[in-house]
Amino acid sequence: MEKVIEKLNRSTAKQTFKYPTRIIQFGEGNFLRAFVDWMVSRMNQESDFNSGIKIIQPLNHGMAELINSQDGIYHVALNGYEGAQFMSQVDLIDCVNEVINPYSHFKKFLKCAEDESIQIIVSNTTEAGIAFDESNRPKNGVSDTFPGKLTQFLFHRYQTIPESERIVVLPCELIDKNGEKLQKTICQYIEHWNLGNYFQDWVNKKVTFCNTLVDRIVPGFPKDSIQKYWGQTGYQDEILVEAEYFHLWVIEGPDWIQEVLPAQKAGLNVVFTNDLDAYRTRKVRVLNGLHTVMVPVSYLYGLRTVKDTLEDDQLSFFLNEALFEEILPTLQGDEKQLEDYASKTLERFRNPAIKHQLISIALNSFSKFKTRVLPSILEYERLKSINPKRLLFALSALICFYQGEENGETIDLSDEPYIIEKMKALWNQNDYHEITNSVLSDKSIWGTDLSRFSELVENYVKSIDQLGMKESLRIIKF
Repeated sequence: MEKVIEKLNRSTAKQTFKYPTRIIQFGEGNFLRAFVDWMVSRMNQESDFNSGIKIIQPLNHGMAELINSQDGIYHVALNGYEGAQFMSQVDLIDCVNEVINPYSHFKKFLKCAEDESIQIIVSNTTEAGIAFDESNRPKNGVSDTFPGKLTQFLFHRYQTIPESERIVVLPCELIDKNGEKLQKTICQYIEHWNLGNYFQDWVNKKVTFCNTLVDRIVPGFPKDSIQKYWGQTGYQDEILVEAEYFHLWVIEGPDWIQEVLPAQKAGLNVVFTNDLDAYRTRKVRVLNGLHTVMVPVSYLYGLRTVKDTLEDDQLSFFLNEALFEEILPTLQGDEKQLEDYASKTLERFRNPAIKHQLISIALNSFSKFKTRVLPSILEYERLKSINPKRLLFALSALICFYQGEENGETIDLSDEPYIIEKMKALWNQNDYHEITNSVLSDKSIWGTDLSRFSELVENYVKSIDQLGMKESLRIIKF
């Protein structure tokens, strides 16, 4: 008898619970739902955490309507190695109570701040999300930036329930000292909007901003294998998320945060520390950095997934050389431990059960390159007094990638409007020198002038554009 597949919601799902909202989450994307929300679900099951989540959609377009149509219920499909054993499981997540679009429901968004049960705020709005915009002066509506929205949320809480308990803010954006930067940006908005010293003092007293590091590969919605999961679960889940089994969350903050977030009671790989710099640098430069190096090179090569990239001999060799010859030498720490971590990262990339689309990693590629790869380039140059040619080749590939086309196929670029418009205008000029020099000398992109690399990068850009990625990799001597 054929298995009946029902649409997933709280009416059709079995053994789900409605938890009191104790967490506000800015961001409804795949990563947070497969990482933080999955962890919250585990803590609810394995301890007395008893916490639900209200998600704030950070942009005016997003997944609020779709997630709410399933009453916040969805599955996380985990696949990967745990030690030598390959693990595969599908978990039902029932801790999301609602997703709110603050652009269409601003008062409802502010109303969330009046809930005294709120103890934790989490976010993931990409590397570009934690930024101050001095032109942002909302009068009767929601701020356009995530830090602005959080400022509005906290100010309303200050106005309505000033004696409420302390809130812990755990940003998951992959930028250095993300908690400190978010706190600084909040302070800028408080001053910019003239919200007063009393409110600033209240934030300092009532809000604890933690630096964090997150680590889990989340390919997202597995469209090619979704029918398999629907058949396995018996539900038509339109927001199912696929992720690897491995997970790590490093949180830098005071010891009492472990009581607020009882992750270790649930057996989760959450590390509480007073210094996460070593964790962050290693992870961002190796795992995230290699992803960012890979995307434009492999995409212009004609491949579309991480796994396919690692299975191609030419690309695999290029990436191994970039990782072990140009990234690892820039890192401090035990050489054997760094090599083991790098090898483990490549093993995770080869996960046979995960089809990680390169285009899904390509979001905001310029800011990602600045955060994840540029530090390795600059440190390698400082230590070796020579250019890291493979990493600069990846930068050249990124410039070509933003031409927006590969072999007659349009590339769905997603980045800040300034970047998109600048690259389109430059490629319309079709002048390799002007393209390269204009990109590398733009301090608003990189925070520094990189024009000293122009000659080498221009040669790589010209080769990639004229000969193609495969031939360029074959003839260029790194």
